[in-house]
Amino acid sequence: MSKTSLKPLAITFFASGIWDSIAAVLYFFAIGSGRIIDNPTIDPFFAVFLGSFFICFAYLQFLSAVNIQRYAFNVGCLIIGRSFYVVQLYLYMIFADEFPSTFWFTGIIDGLFIVLYIAFAFRGGLSLRDLFLPKKQLG
Repeated sequence: MSKTSLKPLAITFFASGIWDSIAAVLYFFAIGSGRIIDNPTIDPFFAVFLGSFFICFAYLQFLSAVNIQRYAFNVGCLIIGRSFYVVQLYLYMIFADEFPSTFWFTGIIDGLFIVLYIAFAFRGGLSLRDLFLPKKQLG
């Protein structure tokens, strides 16, 4: 497998890092009770707390994109995490009384990243094992 064949996956992973950086800035400065976006209500402390996780995810994606073949397991981790987020978000919007539909677009964007990760990973020659079970390096 050539490194070039994974270039679309690396670019997509880097782009999703930019998306998570934008989310971090929003959580740091705009999301939270008494701020620009306060529905659903969230204490500003927890908004900043979530923003710090988005910074970690973005950092992971930026650096993994540099050597995507070696860090394919990180792609698998983000597939699981984003899938959980999208399912949880839409279940709450559908079934939780008075849960706002404020973030419906993030579910669409994150869902698109999931589809692109999977499509570009398989197109680049990665297997499910590459994505979900890290390779053990000897020596």
